[in-house]
Amino acid sequence: MIPFRAIGGKGYFEVSFHRKIPRMSGLRSVKAVVKMLPAVSVPPETEVGWFRVGAQPKFVGGTEGMRMMERTQIRRHGLRLILSGAVLGLVSWGIYCTVADAWSELDGKPIPWRLDPAWLSASALFYVLGTLPMVLFWYRALHALECRPRFFETLRAYCVGSLGKYVPGKALVVLLRARLLYSNRAGGTATTVSIFLEVLTMMAVGAFLALFMFVFWLDDHLKNYPFLLPLTIGMLVIAGLPTWPAIFKKIVLRLGTARLDADIEKRLSGIQFSLMGYGWMLMTFGWICLAGSLWSVVCGIGLERDIGGDALPYCLAAITMAVVAGFVSLIPGGAGVREYLITVILGHFYFSEILEIPFATATALVVAVILRLIWLGVEFGLALTLFLIGHFYRRSQRAR
Repeated sequence: MIPFRAIGGKGYFEVSFHRKIPRMSGLRSVKAVVKMLPAVSVPPETEVGWFRVGAQPKFVGGTEGMRMMERTQIRRHGLRLILSGAVLGLVSWGIYCTVADAWSELDGKPIPWRLDPAWLSASALFYVLGTLPMVLFWYRALHALECRPRFFETLRAYCVGSLGKYVPGKALVVLLRARLLYSNRAGGTATTVSIFLEVLTMMAVGAFLALFMFVFWLDDHLKNYPFLLPLTIGMLVIAGLPTWPAIFKKIVLRLGTARLDADIEKRLSGIQFSLMGYGWMLMTFGWICLAGSLWSVVCGIGLERDIGGDALPYCLAAITMAVVAGFVSLIPGGAGVREYLITVILGHFYFSEILEIPFATATALVVAVILRLIWLGVEFGLALTLFLIGHFYRRSQRAR
């Protein structure tokens, strides 16, 4: 018999040959003849043992355990499909209503917009400026976790990795950034932890700014869209609560990262409120720049004489809600979610109710689409440029 023991408080079950398995809910298998403490044994002929993890680990042998595991996996997969289908259905309905409203407004009338390259270039510049604070916070978070990448390496990994958000699930963002940054100065586990910290902090600050705008500037507009306020609060809780330093450290350790990096607990001591305060300041500036990018697009379609500084709260609320909701939806690039929320907040709240311009919905939809194209162009341009610079730099270093 091969001994099998539960280690209290460590978060692992350990087999005598020192293979550690994360302590997670559900069933896990061990290809060994197992003896569980306090007094549960398995017949020698049993090749695969299944055990349920809980306060009192319970061994379930053979076919019964396999069936229980299959049922658990089927339920989880079904729940994910239902949630994904519900989100996709709501987004599709919102897009349909938005496009239908915009089309009915035009109804064969001549297109009222004219593009100004100078303002559209300003929008691209604002987007680049808005990206830099995000990179700076990630760079600072990496150093807090005792990683020592160069700033250019961090910038390159951030910009190239950002393209991963256009792949379903968005996991490619983490994989690309961690892979590009991996070296003897930046371990994979700590880098991955820093990626999640940066992304969640960005989304938490965005949700907070959206909530602030709704409560103090746009509260009169929420009567026809009562779902926006609870949605914003929910997004703030989802993204913000895990970034509380003590909670963040506990989550990271519970995920079993100590198996991959023995020093992770020591590294996590660098996640302090001072770091998060620094991050919130940087992210706030970054979001304001992104709002400036949206504002520049509005000016760039011929409305520069109609809007002024009073449009900035609407642009800030629109861009923060659009990006954060797109992130939470897990739809690649937030496609449809961003456009719908920008159309609601900018089109219905500002263009229709404040400026009272014709084609309000259609104008907001055009703004959202142009903004999407500008950001895509900037992201691909930055990613390609920085990737090639890094590639040729490494080749020149090897040639020496």
